[in-house]
Amino acid sequence: MLNMRIVFRQETVNGLVKALHQAYKAGDSGMVRRISVLVGLSQGEAVSAVADRQGVSRTTAYEWLKAFMVEGVAGLKPEWKGGRPPKLTGSQKKRLAERVTAGPLAAGFLAGGWNSALIQEVIWREFGVLYNVHYVCQLLKNLGFSFQKARFVSDHLDEARRLTWLTQEWPRIREQAKSVGGYILFGDEASFAQWGSLGYTWAPKGQQPTVKTSGKRRAYKVFGLIEFFSGQLFAQGIQGKFTSETYTAFLQTVLAHTTAHLFLIQDGARYHTSKYTRHFFAQHTDRLTVCQLPSYSPDYNPIEYLWRNVKKEGTHLKYFPTFDALISAVETALAYFKQRLELVKNLFGLYLKEMTSPTAQAV
Repeated sequence: MLNMRIVFRQETVNGLVKALHQAYKAGDSGMVRRISVLVGLSQGEAVSAVADRQGVSRTTAYEWLKAFMVEGVAGLKPEWKGGRPPKLTGSQKKRLAERVTAGPLAAGFLAGGWNSALIQEVIWREFGVLYNVHYVCQLLKNLGFSFQKARFVSDHLDEARRLTWLTQEWPRIREQAKSVGGYILFGDEASFAQWGSLGYTWAPKGQQPTVKTSGKRRAYKVFGLIEFFSGQLFAQGIQGKFTSETYTAFLQTVLAHTTAHLFLIQDGARYHTSKYTRHFFAQHTDRLTVCQLPSYSPDYNPIEYLWRNVKKEGTHLKYFPTFDALISAVETALAYFKQRLELVKNLFGLYLKEMTSPTAQAV
């Protein structure tokens, strides 16, 4: 046996994982340890390493493996335990809260978020207490946690750079614009597909609502800018691609329709930073100051929220048999927000909050 290499089929591994979850739910600590050994072996770990981690001898680990080879997953039946689960001490609960806050990656799991089964495993592994998975939920609530929908954040985030933007660069831009009576313009682009966009709607239980779609993969592209102090919206739709030429043409139009100095806040899209666009900026330094947002920080650009509202107003749950119908719907939604400056100003929540924060006041 010592020289043998056993390869587990994926179907077998899936069965072991399912059996492990059942053992946790049942509160059968012995079966949890036994299946955990088998799961470790299925992942190619050495018998000695798996046995040491689970606190059993290598002989026992081999005996469990031999039994599994004969009986399969069917032989891993947990005994359901009744009665009240053992309690964690106050200090153990505090340590558990720290583990949960640190996240599953820090606990050695290849997951971005917690579920009750993973936390159940942490409690068993670190404190030797096996809670029923349903009680884990109540325990977490008692510790101040709630079950929430996660959101994506880029793994390229530079938090130091983002903090510098909020506490130093943004206050400087704001004060410069105020001192010269300028406009602060947050810019971005959005694409509106002819096949429409989906949203929530009421429907009979068990009957998923449907919306007709042309299925045509054509999109109406829109450049946009929203002004921080007034909420004014500048927007221009195009039927081609976003390029340096179409971007600078849009900015030229905005310059032609304004007289104030423009402080343009943009992200790092290629056509925002190309040689062609930089040349355009150099030609208009008397009217235009360009400010770059931190990389991978769409949450710092309030116009992102405007695009969501435009889609909700103009394209959600709607059918566009023709491209002209799509253009009309998007332009109608844009006109709606152009006439409602207060709605646009409300999108600047983060920056309005920073204006009144102790950190911003000290800068």
